[in-house]
Amino acid sequence: MGLFGRKESTDTPTATPAAVNPDLAALTGDYTIDPAHSTIGFVARHAMVTNVKGGFLDFTGSLHLDGSDPSQSTATLDVTMDSIDTGSADRDGHLKSADFFKTDEFPTMTFRSKKAEALGGDDYRITGELTILGTTKELAIDLEFNGAAKDPFGNERVGFEGKADILRSEWGLTWNAALETGGVLVSDKIKLRFDISAIKNAA
Repeated sequence: MGLFGRKESTDTPTATPAAVNPDLAALTGDYTIDPAHSTIGFVARHAMVTNVKGGFLDFTGSLHLDGSDPSQSTATLDVTMDSIDTGSADRDGHLKSADFFKTDEFPTMTFRSKKAEALGGDDYRITGELTILGTTKELAIDLEFNGAAKDPFGNERVGFEGKADILRSEWGLTWNAALETGGVLVSDKIKLRFDISAIKNAA
């Protein structure tokens, strides 16, 4: 069986890596996202010609994986907006200001899943509510299951890569500046990228 009850091939493989396609029963349970080995990132087009990458350094989250019923799997995420990091202190300060995230007034960005579904293979989708600046909109995140393993400290881990695209204006992030050559300084479309490692909670 796969992560959410997906039936695997009955053919006997010549070699099965321990961290790939583990037994479903062993994975079902509650997990805590490990921020030291996870990233919550984004990519924005700058000045119409290049990409600026950034992320958040302070966040917490949890997963519930239900192998018998994929629709019952859930995810939560809470991100501290003051922890934004783009590699430029000046740019980070601007992003925290009233022009963008207003972190004094809205210190946290949250995601609460409402629906989970298996798409086939190692691909899944989590749909939920993303709240930024007090505005809540639906967001679908496509996930790829990277496997499961027990680390050297005895922790049972699962890994996912995720991606989603948003229009920041839908959450009230409308600041921009016009370019002399046409276009704007910051793209409306933002690419969200997730690399998640989560540790299974003790029973």
